[in-house]
Amino acid sequence: MISISLAIVVNLLTVAVVTGFQNEVKSKVSGFGAPIFITNGSEESILEANPIVRSSSVEQDVRNLSNIKNIQPVAYKAILLQSEGEEKTIKLASGKDTVQYQQEIQGCVFKGVDNQFDWSFFKNNLVEGNLPDFKRNETEVLISERIAKDLNFKVGDRIRTFFVKNSPVKRFFIISGIYSTGLEDFDKKFIIGKIDLIQKLNDWGISSSIVVNDSLSDGNLLIKAEVSGGNGNYRFDWGEGFSNYQGFTFFPQKDTVIRLIVSDYWSRIDGNNELNTIQDTSYLHLKLNQKTGVDYDFITKNDVLDKVFLDETGFNYELQTTIGRLSIETRNGNGSSFNYISGYEVLIKDWDLLPETLKKLKRNIEFKPTNSGEILKVSSVIDSQSDIFVWLSFLDVNVLIILTLMLLIGIINMGSALLVLILVRTNFIGIMKAMGATDWSIRKIFLLQGFFLILKGLIWGNAIGLLICFIQSHFQVFTLNPEVYYLSSVPIELTFLNFLMLNTGTLIVCTLSLIIPSYVITKINLVKAIKFN
Repeated sequence: MISISLAIVVNLLTVAVVTGFQNEVKSKVSGFGAPIFITNGSEESILEANPIVRSSSVEQDVRNLSNIKNIQPVAYKAILLQSEGEEKTIKLASGKDTVQYQQEIQGCVFKGVDNQFDWSFFKNNLVEGNLPDFKRNETEVLISERIAKDLNFKVGDRIRTFFVKNSPVKRFFIISGIYSTGLEDFDKKFIIGKIDLIQKLNDWGISSSIVVNDSLSDGNLLIKAEVSGGNGNYRFDWGEGFSNYQGFTFFPQKDTVIRLIVSDYWSRIDGNNELNTIQDTSYLHLKLNQKTGVDYDFITKNDVLDKVFLDETGFNYELQTTIGRLSIETRNGNGSSFNYISGYEVLIKDWDLLPETLKKLKRNIEFKPTNSGEILKVSSVIDSQSDIFVWLSFLDVNVLIILTLMLLIGIINMGSALLVLILVRTNFIGIMKAMGATDWSIRKIFLLQGFFLILKGLIWGNAIGLLICFIQSHFQVFTLNPEVYYLSSVPIELTFLNFLMLNTGTLIVCTLSLIIPSYVITKINLVKAIKFN
């Protein structure tokens, strides 16, 4: 009974711990990203992917498949976090004290999300504060407990960040909440915020504006375009089709609206049959607050136009003329960056159906150009985090070895116990044979006794095993080093199906293993058995 109890306790704990460990790690690794990614066809990792154009048709094709829980666009960019710093008193060799102001710098990855993002993973792992609400404040971010401890941040703090471009760009964010998953490698890497900022900082798409130069050109205004993003090889449409002219001179004689459309190109100015960046449109409104049809000149100071700004934005101002003034209103383009993303994360309902879902997505999406002419690639988290998942698959081998060994121990012990019972009851066997009992009927008596011993062992083993599982599940008595095992405590997950299969298998295998030892009864001589003492 003790051997069977120990076997079932060990097997229950083995299955519960390994199943819990595998599912917990899978859940957390995919929670930071997703089980499935859709990215640019030439990229290996979504973290470093060239952008793709957001496509409603692709999103709809994905949603139409079964087992799809959500599809969410994301954007990534490297970021540096800077702590507020603290004053520390340091004793010099001379014996004097000096005060130094020390700040910590930590590199992370900013993950940009929008209103389609599924927050359930981070909600379940939220330890303080709230999830970001971009309607309330676009600068809210979610950081990990590890980052908060390293840089001494807390909920509500205004944090200073730097994004790496040609020159560093500084931005401030508000910490709305702090999460902790126990996956140290991931916790110290990711912060989550609004996608718009990342789209702009990555210079995806094209952003345009029309400006009036501060100086005149032969008495005329010099109108020119300012553009960022794209491939740097721009084409400009001032109303008569695309050309290479970035600006022109203009002398307004009446109220005028100047419209500019900017895109880029590779070899053809018309952009035909090329993958060009989505264009942007900006406007310049010129309004004469004076008599029209009258000759006038612009007033300058030291050859610089005399501008009178009407607000703090700098987009609305007036130019003084010899007979009045010219009002100028600049309307910058919204930019086309919002059309671009690093890729899509696809969440699924059933992890066991991941291979089948992945095949369907590959068949429906890969090698089929999108509306913008792009070729997309579908990959899974098993590909991007292959080391972790190979490691997890090795645990199945360990489970099989442990279950086999414990069953062998139970079989050997039950076989030995039955042989001892038969030996002790040899006289009884002889008497039963003398009374006309058949070998099989006597064997059934011993098999039934063995079955009850196994059943009692299972009851005690299950009671002890389930109690240990309950204690660990609710109180996390046994802890782990998260830097090694990705988790801070031993996880427990025991499904009813696993519990039923484990007990049923143990009962059947151990009971069947008694049949061979019971065969000894057929070899016992009736006369010798009755004389046996």
